[in-house]
Amino acid sequence: MPTVSDTERLTIRHFAHEDADFIVRLLNEPSFIRHIADKQVRTREEAVRYLDSGPVASYCAHGFGLNLVQLKGEGTPIGMCGLVKRDELEGPDLGYAFLPEFCGQGYAFEAATAVLEQGMRAHALESVLAVTLPDNARSNRLLRALGFRARGTVDLYGARNNLYEYRR
Repeated sequence: MPTVSDTERLTIRHFAHEDADFIVRLLNEPSFIRHIADKQVRTREEAVRYLDSGPVASYCAHGFGLNLVQLKGEGTPIGMCGLVKRDELEGPDLGYAFLPEFCGQGYAFEAATAVLEQGMRAHALESVLAVTLPDNARSNRLLRALGFRARGTVDLYGARNNLYEYRR
């Protein structure tokens, strides 16, 4: 699978079908369901369909999408991070989710920084959006630390979200 970026501690690459078991685990974490959505992915087969209709379809349509984030060297999958193009938003937005045991260690910041740099350069983007629930304090802090600026709020998937924008 194509590598999007290598950082000091991480390899960020496109998803493949062999990542289906990891997707089942990540998408069923209580924090994922609470802060993002219940994607109703419970089996390996559903995870393969999710990957094909989500990240893989996005790679084909836009040249970017959510990517697997894994620890460099050992290859342990710890989360996902990438640019997403949602019909509801005017431009691409940064998406990310990590397993709870890997939160609070700077991995999300490291992955998001690499994804933003690579994505903006490769796709000649002037800005990237981000959305997060107002009560997701960790995500709101991360976006501000990355240099995103508040732009207001937006209704997305039945919830009011903070809307941020990152500009070069």
